[in-house]
Amino acid sequence: MPNGPAPSAFRRHLLAYGASEAAGKISRLAVVVAVARGLDPAAIGLAAAALAVGDILKALTENGVGQRIVAAREEDLPAVCARAHRIYWAWSLGLFAVQTLAACLVWTVSGDVLVAAMIGILGAEYLFMPGGLVSCALAMREGKLSSTAAIAGGQVVAANMATAALALLWANPLALVLPRVLSAPIWLVGMRRLRPWRHDRAVAPAPAAPFLRYGAAVLGVEFVKALRLHADKLVIGAILGAEALGIYFFAFNAGLGLASSFSQAFAQVLFPHLAMAADRERALGSAMRLALLVIVPVVALQSFAAPIYVPILFGAGWEDVSGLVSILCLAAIPATIWTAAAQWLRARDRAGAEFVATACTAAALIGATAAFAPLGLEAVAIGYLAVASATQLAAAWSALRCTLLTNRKEA
Repeated sequence: MPNGPAPSAFRRHLLAYGASEAAGKISRLAVVVAVARGLDPAAIGLAAAALAVGDILKALTENGVGQRIVAAREEDLPAVCARAHRIYWAWSLGLFAVQTLAACLVWTVSGDVLVAAMIGILGAEYLFMPGGLVSCALAMREGKLSSTAAIAGGQVVAANMATAALALLWANPLALVLPRVLSAPIWLVGMRRLRPWRHDRAVAPAPAAPFLRYGAAVLGVEFVKALRLHADKLVIGAILGAEALGIYFFAFNAGLGLASSFSQAFAQVLFPHLAMAADRERALGSAMRLALLVIVPVVALQSFAAPIYVPILFGAGWEDVSGLVSILCLAAIPATIWTAAAQWLRARDRAGAEFVATACTAAALIGATAAFAPLGLEAVAIGYLAVASATQLAAAWSALRCTLLTNRKEA
């Protein structure tokens, strides 16, 4: 297993992933602007429903296999990669089948061909993933996080710019879906060139049991995390209708979607950093301080400036959404703290505890959304912020406590 990265390497990798996420979110902003000017809220709501279903199912790709490669001992690496390759292909093909089935069920039950088509199209992305996932994990293990960030960011930017162009030229919800699949080869080719790897049939795969034990908890965590991020949209659509969902989806992407880009980059970089650190509590403390130093001023500025930039960027008719944007973006602060704590739990092989905490947070947020939805979207946003802050900070307490105790000992 490689030696732990130096703090300067962590900062460099965080900067690379942060820049990648920022580029992705800035290009996502172009999508939001184009959508706001090209599609009506009801059409946005239909696309939001399909994207929410797709993103919830896509969370099942986060099965912990790549993290087993990152943390593997050097002598076990060929066998671990061989097993990972088999799991990735079987899992991705299975997810493609599940999403195709989900599209058929939506068509059969609702009769909505457009939503069913969007869900089915999104499933095609799984066919591009298994060919590059082992290469991606090996590159992260070898410290090539700046390059993996550039490749992932390049795919996201390409997809977002294509979406923005399509939304302006073709006022159809499919414009929000097609570029995700069309940009997938960018990621696949980039990863395979960054870290070439071929499956060697002469290498006996590692036992599957450790992958299953670790992956079950990670899979549960990522699935309920996706529910936490996207199930509220389905609840709003069911209670308030497609138009209200379109407005909320717009505010969520312009607010929390942009502000959370840093915490997403933070999660990508922090696990390898903690997995290889000699003193994980000390590494967690320094990483968390750095993260909060960056995220708090940025989020506060975005929240304060929302009433100014929302009408300018998104045009007439969206002025009233600025209040939702201001509220929702603040949820990125507790999310960053919980992200750090969750990666600490995962690095200590306590993904089960992370699953329980994430499930409780998701259930609380879904319940709060259902309870506040009849009161309007602003009530939903306030409830989301309050519940997310309370549950995520409570869930992060064990990690925060260990970090504080370590700092006191050093003092």
